[in-house]
Amino acid sequence: MSSVRRDRADPVPGAGDTRARYRRILRFAAWHLAVTWWFELFLPRVGLARIAERTRAKRMLRFAQRFHVLAVNLGGLMIKVGQFLSSRLDVLPPEITKELEGLQDEVPPVSFSAIRRLAEAELGARLDQLFASVEETPIAAASLGQAHRARLLPGDAVDTGLDHVVLKVQRPGIDAIVDVDLAALRKVGGWLSHVRLVSDRADMPALVEEFAQTSLEEIDYLHEAANSVRFADDFADNDRVSVPDVVWERSTRRVLTLEDVTAIKITDAEALLAAGIDPAQVAPIFASVMFDQMFTNGFFHADPHPGNIFVTPGTDSATERPWKLTFIDFGMMGEVPASTRSGLRKLLIAAASRDGNGLMTAISDVGVLVPSADTVELERALTHLFGRFGGMGFAELREVDPREFLDFAVEFGDVVRSLPFQLPENFLLIIRAMSLTSGVCSTLDARFNLWDSVEPYAAQLLRDERGNIVQDVAQQAFDAAGMALGLPKRLEGLLTRIEDGSLAVANPRLERQVGRLDRTLQRSASALIFGALLIAGSVVRADDTALGSVLMIVSVVPLLHGLWAGRSGI
Repeated sequence: MSSVRRDRADPVPGAGDTRARYRRILRFAAWHLAVTWWFELFLPRVGLARIAERTRAKRMLRFAQRFHVLAVNLGGLMIKVGQFLSSRLDVLPPEITKELEGLQDEVPPVSFSAIRRLAEAELGARLDQLFASVEETPIAAASLGQAHRARLLPGDAVDTGLDHVVLKVQRPGIDAIVDVDLAALRKVGGWLSHVRLVSDRADMPALVEEFAQTSLEEIDYLHEAANSVRFADDFADNDRVSVPDVVWERSTRRVLTLEDVTAIKITDAEALLAAGIDPAQVAPIFASVMFDQMFTNGFFHADPHPGNIFVTPGTDSATERPWKLTFIDFGMMGEVPASTRSGLRKLLIAAASRDGNGLMTAISDVGVLVPSADTVELERALTHLFGRFGGMGFAELREVDPREFLDFAVEFGDVVRSLPFQLPENFLLIIRAMSLTSGVCSTLDARFNLWDSVEPYAAQLLRDERGNIVQDVAQQAFDAAGMALGLPKRLEGLLTRIEDGSLAVANPRLERQVGRLDRTLQRSASALIFGALLIAGSVVRADDTALGSVLMIVSVVPLLHGLWAGRSGI
């Protein structure tokens, strides 16, 4: 949940607003898709790519500002979409991520009278009969619900061992809002599935369905309670992590009562220092805990933004663990299947050892690249990347000359875009969790170096998997022996193909360059013919209106051909 920034209550949309809400989301998406098509696809085709480049930053900022307004006005899942966009520091420009950061904390609360009515209807009694007290001012508000501090009745406090609790209640009418938002997002996902530039990289309808499943689970508080219990079990032996207890007798699908574990917000550096806790020491512990969730447990908190993580000081400063991380809000959780988890572990080990070849193998195992992809040049790009930027922290990267990043992007951008990347199932939440983890760590320590956490963790993974090393070596020896036995026959076939002239050597980079040159020539020829017909028509039209008009109309044909020549290569 997010901390409250406003005292005013936002209106609860009624059923009559759903149609207007649906149309407003679609109008926003359609307009910005059209603008993106015009600047990013159409203008470059007609030789006006510089205009697109020159206006890109301004357009991105304008889009983010307008989406910010839309999300705050509509609430619901639009806030969740904005929060996801703000966490995509890896692929989205800073104009977007910076503008949408505020959506983590900018959710207006619902009036307490509306919250009271829903809670009493769910629990079947008046709140003053169920709790000793409930604070009307919320301590946190989110797009789907909000939280109020409360105290249990004396008898319940004795039974549960808890006194101070947090009463979390859904926003009234949120079910209908979620249904409308998901319908609109499914429509937009369908539009994007027809854009080859997008469909080649991700199955948008599948991603929307994954987002839908997560959202529907998030508005089921009994599901969230079960998630918190499972998460607590995973870290039962780790005294660095704590989870609030659930008061099951005061919980339903729409109301959740939890132990009040409010402490220091993880990114509140001043409060941490006042409590004698060094923020720079919190960052690697937090990163390690998130690694455990994704690479070892396979069940992870997918929304680890600062509002959902506290640093709780210990009661005894003499202990070895003077503080712990307390996680809350388990509505958005992700699971990593065993096969994907194995690939991610390999990916982490390869990244820590700067192994470009191993990284390519791991990426293929995870399913980010289709098996038929030619990865030779991408492997070379990754090796170059590790050689120059590997091991640098966030602060060090900021000191690198931006022209170096630009040169690298220019050199390998075409290679990366040409490869058949895809976004596997469950990867949406993995990317979100890792992006937020990096952001929190860099906020805690500006000089935080992710490699300092990755390398020892990868070394531990490697030690854990040593039991399989003998099998791996034996398998490699077996493969090498088979290759050696088949080598004479393969050499003989190769010599035969050389002798009869049937040997073909493929150079993907050269083929792409030739293809681009061919498309450029086609467009140039079409433009020349278009210009000739248009000028001829305008000259002839003075004496022969009919013939001149025909020539000018016919000139549209080579114009269209020039605009769409080479479309299959995009």
